[in-house]
Amino acid sequence: MSNTIERIKCLIIGSGPAGYTAAIYASRADLKPVMYTGMEPGGQLTTTTEVDNFPGYPEGIDGPTMMVQLQQQAERFGTEVRIGMVTAVDFNKTAGGIHKVTVDNTTEIEAETVIISTGATAKYLGLPSEQKLRGGGVSACAVCDGFFYKGQDVAIVGAGDTAAEEATYLANICKNVTMLVRKDHMRASKAMQHRVTNTSNIKVMYNTEVDEVLGEQVVEGLRMVNNQTGNKEEIEITGLFIAIGHKPNTDIFKGQLDMDDTGYLITEGKSTKTNIPGVFASGDVQDKEYRQAVTAAGTGCMAALDAERYLATIETNEEVSA
Repeated sequence: MSNTIERIKCLIIGSGPAGYTAAIYASRADLKPVMYTGMEPGGQLTTTTEVDNFPGYPEGIDGPTMMVQLQQQAERFGTEVRIGMVTAVDFNKTAGGIHKVTVDNTTEIEAETVIISTGATAKYLGLPSEQKLRGGGVSACAVCDGFFYKGQDVAIVGAGDTAAEEATYLANICKNVTMLVRKDHMRASKAMQHRVTNTSNIKVMYNTEVDEVLGEQVVEGLRMVNNQTGNKEEIEITGLFIAIGHKPNTDIFKGQLDMDDTGYLITEGKSTKTNIPGVFASGDVQDKEYRQAVTAAGTGCMAALDAERYLATIETNEEVSA
């Protein structure tokens, strides 16, 4: 550990839309925020080619450019953006207590408030052909990217409520949707299953998995395999959507912050407050319902306002005690 321990008023962990929006608001509130970007500066949007559904961009914008602009806006107001990975935390359970955070296993810092915006990572199948074509037709968000495949044939992998919901969403804008279900049944609720089976342009293929995604630069087709018979079949598609879940990036917070069974951080009511005073959560790390850039940005704003009000309360209590 370094010999000098730095004290920060507002520490932001993570650099997606939630983190940068929190940084903008915290900077303007004179909280002098310091942000550590994590291993993926800019978050999931840096792997997205086109963003058409974020307000303020009438012609759309590519994800990496948008994140650079968010960073520039945060830095313009005084945010210090640092490349680094928070590897350990020691949160103080007392109101007004100081939280200890370790960066890159070597540097310890202290923070009066912490805003967690570490996001969630989409689960993929792990096929080389799938990874090669991420951003070229392979997506983990139908709501984000489905628009680009309007009137085209697409496929979706998954069997839960999210997969069923995204399949019906795609069916409204795409010509045909092929839904691949690994088992002989869907895990989705009966209501969601009925929505899928009652949609004429959705074809559900059970006991079916992806063998390979076809195409060099963009998705051109899909080779599927029946895991019961071993039979393989190819179809022509332009988009493949993976809907097998997300993993919130919360491992380092286990045992200190309340989270649900899948690891999403639990916040208090409509706020971003966690169970630890002075620690707030925003973005996909606490949102498994919407997972959109604009909703993440909204909770980033909320987290900064919550942090500002928390610090004001602590300072007022200290003045009264004095």
